[in-house]
Amino acid sequence: MQEEQLERGLKNRHVQLIAIGGAIGTGLFLGAGKSIHLAGPSILFAYMITGVICFLIMRALGELLLSNLNYHSFVDFVGDYLGEKAAFITGWTYWFCWISIAMADLTAVGLYTQYWFPSVPQWVPGLIALVVLLWMNKATVKLFGEMEFWFALIKVVAILALIVVGIFMIIKGFSTDAGASSFTNLWNQGGFFPNGINGFILSFQMVVFAFVGIELVGLTAGETENPEKVIPKAINNIPIRIIIFYIGALTVIMSVYPWNGIVPTESPFVQVFTAVGIIAAGGIINFVVLTSAASACNSAIFSTSRMVYSLAKDKNAPEKLGKLDNRKVPSNALYFSTVVILISVILNYVMPEGVFTLITSISTVCFIFIWGITVVSHLKYRKTRPELAKVNKFKMPLYPFANYLILAFLAFVLVVLAIAEDTRVALMVTPVWFIMLMVIYEVRKKRVKAENLVNKENVV
Repeated sequence: MQEEQLERGLKNRHVQLIAIGGAIGTGLFLGAGKSIHLAGPSILFAYMITGVICFLIMRALGELLLSNLNYHSFVDFVGDYLGEKAAFITGWTYWFCWISIAMADLTAVGLYTQYWFPSVPQWVPGLIALVVLLWMNKATVKLFGEMEFWFALIKVVAILALIVVGIFMIIKGFSTDAGASSFTNLWNQGGFFPNGINGFILSFQMVVFAFVGIELVGLTAGETENPEKVIPKAINNIPIRIIIFYIGALTVIMSVYPWNGIVPTESPFVQVFTAVGIIAAGGIINFVVLTSAASACNSAIFSTSRMVYSLAKDKNAPEKLGKLDNRKVPSNALYFSTVVILISVILNYVMPEGVFTLITSISTVCFIFIWGITVVSHLKYRKTRPELAKVNKFKMPLYPFANYLILAFLAFVLVVLAIAEDTRVALMVTPVWFIMLMVIYEVRKKRVKAENLVNKENVV
């Protein structure tokens, strides 16, 4: 009997836009004001450094995926190089990461909808969004790709519009309530490091959060047409996109408004568009962040279902979750993840705000673990399979220096998380998640061993 295979329905444009969407979160539209307030113009360096590190992580991921086209996600190569226990922990950790992102984003969908319809209960838009996104994901992988393409396109158009409007204001010397628009605003208000090295270091906490989800391209490998051509192209374009969308947008924002003229509690995009006389700026940006939240939830439903499917194929989740329907979609895994997301949305209303914040912070620490485990797997692959590395056309540059540089950076971020008060608790609680997974794995292993022993005795 031929093994069921996921459908390769994602085209080049889908993967390219999924790569862009993964690298641009709502953090840029809403959270940029807070990070600028913390670091000033030095935030540009923080984005550049983190962007380079993320590009190297993606190159390691790309090389591993293309070393064996039977890999459908990073759980496959983690199992191959670091063992079954590591694959079990990595798979369920990544699943948890995206479940918590879906929790946060469905709540956000409700909040953003109230901007226009304040009388609508917050849970209603979230529930509607979840049902629609489930239906989209259930249809075909191509429809998921199409949805993600348009979601990402909205973000791209908004950022490019900001850059074009901002450059026009700078050339014209447009006056705002904070003074004239000029590139000199980048260094005239206390230099590039107005809050010293401390503000710069603490900004990495938010900057790294902004890049969470960039590795999603690695999860599309099993459903991409011509992955050997499409995935390298998507990964290699990441640095250009980071320079344009992050560095470009933030440079323009801080040139139009000096860094200390940006209100940290408001979206700097709204500030710039309002200054040029676009009255509906608030509504436009609200629409962008609403689609951005829906996009993140769409990605969460896709990634969690594929991760559970992958775990089930490796017997690290119930067998039923590893079945494909007639559209080649892992529908059981899809329903399972959606039900958990739905429960978490309901729980969000009975849990205190602090607990909810804690869960999303733990998820970010877990993402750092995922990036780290990818890089460690790449090191093991290069050391144990040099013959595969030799013929691989998509090699990670600067190996092994780049691997150790990434691991040092991730360790630095964990130190920053320990310094920052709002993430310190999450960092201390996260080991509980890993201990729990290890216990579950050992219990499951003993049960499987006992079942195999009973089956053997029955055969005899």
